[in-house]
Amino acid sequence: MDNRPVASIDFKMGKIRILLYTFLAIAAGGALSLLLLNQFYKSAPKSPSAHSLQSVHKKNLIETKVHLYFADKEKPFLIAEERNLLHAEDAISFARMIVTALSEGPRQELMRTLPPETVLRALFIDQHKTAYVDFNESLKENHPGGSQAEILTIYAIVNSLVLNIPEIETVKILLDGRESMTLCGHMDLRFPMKANLLLVR
Repeated sequence: MDNRPVASIDFKMGKIRILLYTFLAIAAGGALSLLLLNQFYKSAPKSPSAHSLQSVHKKNLIETKVHLYFADKEKPFLIAEERNLLHAEDAISFARMIVTALSEGPRQELMRTLPPETVLRALFIDQHKTAYVDFNESLKENHPGGSQAEILTIYAIVNSLVLNIPEIETVKILLDGRESMTLCGHMDLRFPMKANLLLVR
């Protein structure tokens, strides 16, 4: 009797079983991998959301009452406008916030002292307590001109920094990264300036 057909069928069935076992093993392995991956993502620390980052950032800020100096609408004097500013603890960050708030203009019935296009380019404080404040050329190009307006602009900046920040005693104004002789032709900007309380009412 010839058993070759039976042997052939058994051989084919064996191959099918091997393929089936291999498929089941791969499927089981894949399922296990997915399970482990899912557990990993559940146990992994979550990245902080934007809200939580803002909360952490705000916790690192302090609130300080400051006086920003703007021009009187009727008389050639500066008037202090009281604000509460959030800022980092270091003096440079505090100074940047003050200059930024000053360039945004007053909230009360006062006149702005910096042109609206004015941008603070850089600011640093040296070991002699002099703040170097670098503005873009708009401070000069868009200034209305006149000796009184120039004086009010310069001392709005100087007074707002010196009278609010103990680490600053004098201020030197730069334009576009360079020293400038004057802003509008009336005041000498080559040297650092102290606060001028005679202009404040």
